[in-house]
Amino acid sequence: MKAWFNHPTQGTPFQTQLQILREQWTAKQSKMLHHFVVLSALFAMSMSMPLPDFYSYSPAVGDGSGTEFSTAHDGRITGIRVYEYPNYGYYISYINGIQLKYGSNWTEVAGVNYYGNEKEMTLFNNEHFVQISGKYYYGYISEVMFVTNEGRSIRVGQPYGISFNFYPTHDGSELRFISGRQNGFALTSIGAHWAVYYNSTS
Repeated sequence: MKAWFNHPTQGTPFQTQLQILREQWTAKQSKMLHHFVVLSALFAMSMSMPLPDFYSYSPAVGDGSGTEFSTAHDGRITGIRVYEYPNYGYYISYINGIQLKYGSNWTEVAGVNYYGNEKEMTLFNNEHFVQISGKYYYGYISEVMFVTNEGRSIRVGQPYGISFNFYPTHDGSELRFISGRQNGFALTSIGAHWAVYYNSTS
């Protein structure tokens, strides 16, 4: 029997259907990759301690173009650096990169840090982040503010665009790591991961 896709009258519809299937497969691959990065980050945390019982995720906001990033690391967050591309009168300020400190170790920069302004905050003993808010505009994160349980905060960027507000679902939870995407110039999306921190030495 002659295969249906060899019929000359069905060549063009077949190519169209094939293109649709390819696009659907590419979209599924992108979504699967995002879930894989999040699960990999959780696995990295669970290597040194049990998976937190009070984990919650604030879904990423923003355009989401570029490369995935995650700051998942063992230990408790003790500091943060935020890099901002300033507004020189031609462009809106964007968040170029974010770097978290766990114990005495800094993570790699999520994004870039070779231009723009840097702002840093060191947390006190038993101080932790309980809220992240900000704005995103034209595909980029334009402002972020990290707030601690002590009422202190670090705010970087300019208030342009659509607002977002992240906080944990469970009482006693704190920021454990962030994830999202960056395109080599600035952050295009950001999400937050929360859980109760258990000190293995206590």
